[in-house]
Amino acid sequence: MNKYQEMKERQQKEVNEFPMAFAFNKEQFDEGMRELGLDPSETDKVCRIPAGGFCRIDDVDRLRDMLKRHRLEMQSAIENDSTGEGFIYDMFYAELCNHEFSVTYDSSDAINALGLTQEKVLSDSRLHHGINRAIEAILNKEIA
Repeated sequence: MNKYQEMKERQQKEVNEFPMAFAFNKEQFDEGMRELGLDPSETDKVCRIPAGGFCRIDDVDRLRDMLKRHRLEMQSAIENDSTGEGFIYDMFYAELCNHEFSVTYDSSDAINALGLTQEKVLSDSRLHHGINRAIEAILNKEIA
């Protein structure tokens, strides 16, 4: 199986299980507060997080630590792929597919989704090799 997808699915499961809620109106906010074990009036006990989210103030450090651990795990997996044939290839293959490269022939959305730049990919031989190999596999309709 694709090592990148395995990592992302495991990390997403952990995020999904974390006690936080998202709200875009008062009804959703009230429901989210109750899901966190709070009365909707206890707004002093929650903290905003990006994308319309909120969590208990007591959980902010745990959330920050989890997201940092996820980021470091990704960086480590990339650093440990000395050729671009392993994790890096899986990473680019998955994101190129997610961003419909086979339709658009544009890799920029996939690169951006990974927090990379074109310059970084071109300047790192492992990243450059990995993306080229993934593009070739997609164009040849190979399954990773």
